[in-house]
Amino acid sequence: MMTRSPQGRTSRLTRPSIAVAAAVAVTAGVVAAAPDAKTAEPSPKLSLIAATTSVTLDSWKEEPGVYLDLGTYLTSENGAFELKVTRKSYKDPVVATQVLRNGKKTTTKALPAGLVKDFSGLPDFAQISVTDAAGKTVLKQTEAFCPNNASGRIRPDAPANSKYPQSCPVNPFTLGSVWGVENGWASNTYAGYYAQPVKLAAGTYTAKISVTKKYRDLFGIANKPQTVKVTVRERSWEEEEQGGDAAARSAAPQSSKSAKSAAGHQRHQGHGGHEGHQQAADAPAAASAHAAHGAPARPEAPATRTTGATPTFNVGHGPYPPAPPALPWALKKESLQRQAFSAAKVGDRPGQTDGSRQAPAAEPNAKRPTGKATVPDVPKPDLRSLPAYGITVNDGYEEKKSGKDYLAFSANVWNAGPAKLVVDGFRSPGKELMDAYQYFYDAKGKQVGYTPTGTMEWDPRPGHEHWHFTDFASYRLLKADKKESVRSGKEAFCLANTDAVDYTVKNANWHPDNTDLSTACGQENSISVREVLDVGSGDTYTQDLPGQSFDITGLPNGTYYIQVLANPENRLKETNYKNNSALRKVVLGGKKGARTVKVPAHHLVDAN
Repeated sequence: MMTRSPQGRTSRLTRPSIAVAAAVAVTAGVVAAAPDAKTAEPSPKLSLIAATTSVTLDSWKEEPGVYLDLGTYLTSENGAFELKVTRKSYKDPVVATQVLRNGKKTTTKALPAGLVKDFSGLPDFAQISVTDAAGKTVLKQTEAFCPNNASGRIRPDAPANSKYPQSCPVNPFTLGSVWGVENGWASNTYAGYYAQPVKLAAGTYTAKISVTKKYRDLFGIANKPQTVKVTVRERSWEEEEQGGDAAARSAAPQSSKSAKSAAGHQRHQGHGGHEGHQQAADAPAAASAHAAHGAPARPEAPATRTTGATPTFNVGHGPYPPAPPALPWALKKESLQRQAFSAAKVGDRPGQTDGSRQAPAAEPNAKRPTGKATVPDVPKPDLRSLPAYGITVNDGYEEKKSGKDYLAFSANVWNAGPAKLVVDGFRSPGKELMDAYQYFYDAKGKQVGYTPTGTMEWDPRPGHEHWHFTDFASYRLLKADKKESVRSGKEAFCLANTDAVDYTVKNANWHPDNTDLSTACGQENSISVREVLDVGSGDTYTQDLPGQSFDITGLPNGTYYIQVLANPENRLKETNYKNNSALRKVVLGGKKGARTVKVPAHHLVDAN
């Protein structure tokens, strides 16, 4: 599986392994409260609540422990709780500021320096203490909190929808994020996929959950710990497959196994690129064929690792496995059987909430452009490259007997705005390529111009099977003198908003639509396709497959640079062409068939 390499550590990947979590995404209220607070105050009132007084957690014999989804939430009343988290550059630390709104007046309050070190949430926010039936403390730990976690309204007159993003980004090169709990809403404190399992034997326990003192003092949160009775029951996949509790088999364990089996099937279909369309088609069959094999997926997580990429459609989009939103305990307890997620139920029917619902496809113009092409003086996108990450050496997977070595990595090109990138492809009957056009819009969203911008091509390979825009990015391995040594064969892309890179830039869209590939890039018989990269979002591609990654078999050991180059031919019109290249230093070592790579820190970002 993918390993992170601190500075100087050797990282080598010999087999593809991306863990995929399949779960449910439900937004609902978890408690009832009187609708009495409608006016915004300068400081929101934050409270810790428990949606239930008791939970039952499963300890699987084949898993390392229990995940503490205890059903506690942070509520915000008398206004929204909002934080702006940024860094000026990778040489500067991450800083957080609280945004206070009172009508049309907005003020800010800087949080203590060093409180927040990355963009994944507030560290050491919740204190959890667990005692056994005899009153002995068996666990004491703190957990981070992402305010953008799975949320729900706590009173009927609260806003129908939260304006805040659906996750806290974990891309190591994120530049800016916005976190928030909407006024009259509650946000799950459970860290979900990012939480570590704990060792608890089968039995009954009492969990005490509180907000740590530094955050109580900082945000004025009352010291009111919540107590939840916990029942841990031990279960086994093997025993249930051989005739255990039929109801349990038909619910979470069975469906989870289906999801995991489907994920494995998808990995073999085409690991390392945008594979959504093919995987979506194959998932139900995979689940049906392999339902009796595999294991329950990790429990539901509060939010995706990206802004909406689901496990069903975006496997392989980046080095991090996506994690779908958690189901609030208030619903989970009463409808576990009904809401149990299942890869066998993948689809786009109304009410699909298991993480597999497809985002609506972006609709291209009805006809190809006519009239004179023009590039008007209106806002345009600004494409920027992030330094490469998720860097490993592998043996080519399917070519593992060849003795070759490949340098694999993940690359992201994002849009800093202030306008979204919109590219339409139109196909002439019988032609293999589509003609691509970039569109331009005025401040009111009216199309006011267009220009030809290359082509789109159909990629028939299993795991892709969608239309790729051919002039979006290029990847090159440079020698120590920064002259080109090897070029990646991957230069055509299906665009999707997989990562929230900087949601603090002007016109950033906190809720982008085209986040799954099954709808983003058309089908083989498509006559036209629209691909969009929204402001603030980036598109991550992993470079795992031979032909996409760098073949380093014959290269001497030494220092190199991975170059991620956006808009390599400058065919796309943008506001700034000087920030399209990003370099990441790597040091190759080892010997043929067993090459290694060391990845030094990139300024303050020490993640490979």
